[in-house]
Amino acid sequence: MTSPTVARWLALVTGLIAVSSAVVAGPAAAEPAGIAPAPVIPLPPELDPGFYLPPADVVAATAPGGIIAARQVTVADFGLLPIDVDAWQVSYRSNNSRDEAIPAVATLIKPRGTAVEPRKLLSVQLAEDSTAGYCAPSYALQHLSVAPVAGQIVVPAEFLFAQAALAQGWAVVVPDHQGPNSAYAAGPLAGRITLDGIRAATHFAPLEAGPDARVGLYGYSGGSIATGHAAELHASYAPELNIVGAAEGGVGADLGAALRMSNNQATSGLVFAAVLGLAREYPDFAAYLDERLDPLGKGLSAIKSPLCVQYQSALLPFLNMIGMIGSDGDPLDDAPVAAMLADTKMGKTVPDMPMFVWHSAWDEILPLAATDTLVDTYCRDPGTSLTYTRDHASEHIIAEVVGGPAALLWLRDRLDGLPATPGCTISDAGTMAATPGALNFLGDTLAAKFATLFGTPLGSH
Repeated sequence: MTSPTVARWLALVTGLIAVSSAVVAGPAAAEPAGIAPAPVIPLPPELDPGFYLPPADVVAATAPGGIIAARQVTVADFGLLPIDVDAWQVSYRSNNSRDEAIPAVATLIKPRGTAVEPRKLLSVQLAEDSTAGYCAPSYALQHLSVAPVAGQIVVPAEFLFAQAALAQGWAVVVPDHQGPNSAYAAGPLAGRITLDGIRAATHFAPLEAGPDARVGLYGYSGGSIATGHAAELHASYAPELNIVGAAEGGVGADLGAALRMSNNQATSGLVFAAVLGLAREYPDFAAYLDERLDPLGKGLSAIKSPLCVQYQSALLPFLNMIGMIGSDGDPLDDAPVAAMLADTKMGKTVPDMPMFVWHSAWDEILPLAATDTLVDTYCRDPGTSLTYTRDHASEHIIAEVVGGPAALLWLRDRLDGLPATPGCTISDAGTMAATPGALNFLGDTLAAKFATLFGTPLGSH
């Protein structure tokens, strides 16, 4: 593919995304005997409680990552164009941030045909960034889903990166990492759901990625929150998983810093949605908001709660979020807020796998300084293997478009068994699109996607 062609595709993908901006559990149980057929018309979680909300006693009796139900699904680009792959949804047990049993759902996808060896597995944490069930990836990625026209534009756009993994012949698991209450930005919850989704995937025989499969993690922005916490929790929560590398960009390392940066800014509508999501996972924080939010804050909470990311971002930006919270001092220092921010801040433990981290030097949503601090924290450990790039020709959205291919190339080496560079490598790039091989990787991915329009299954070799 020529450079001008690649540039046009880069512009297209950028445009699509830019519409919005510890208990160690035993191994998961084997897949259930029955796999239901794909629904003709998919239902959002709000209208499908039988699958999304199995009985609490069934969930509690299942080991974390154990599959409760499974069904075939048809995944599609933006709900319209079916993708020629094998896909399923699994309902499984996970734990919330208080280690209480909860139900979770993930989408499992592989190329057509049978693998000659166990498939490599990539867990892709898409940026749901919303506060309603119909915005979840498991619904938004399905054929005839209305989520893309109802405000969930980020998940279908980011799905291109999952398809790049499928084009390599890998299997993919996409967890609904915000959980059954759409707890946007609740990192410790998302990390557990992600790890249990991998457990479920590696014990679902049709996916062809067995319990010993080499596993990678990928997530950007809201997906970085799930990815980063999963990486930090791996050793204590799911050490049996063979996670060989984690790539995260536009990192949500410190939500307090993100809230301060967005206050009164154009991005405050999106960050206020995270405030709402966090209240769904932290009861003391929810009670604090219920007591302290002023009438404007409470009205916005009611209006914004059922919205997906596109409308969350667009509705009433330039909010003085801190000013809406009544406090004798700085509300971020009040005990319920400070406890929640401390629990969701990354850097409490050092991940036990190699890391690839990137961030725009001009990120307008998630502060670069917080990622710099996180990297410094990780790099104090002499055993850390970490590559960190600050991209100087991007902002938050473009940084994923130009950095995602480099991240996937790095993950391909880890999944192929190539050792990562020891220690910490920190650099500043004019643009990560210039990473050797990145444009070719993107071009090959788009060529594979184009071939599917003429009957070639995605990922066939």
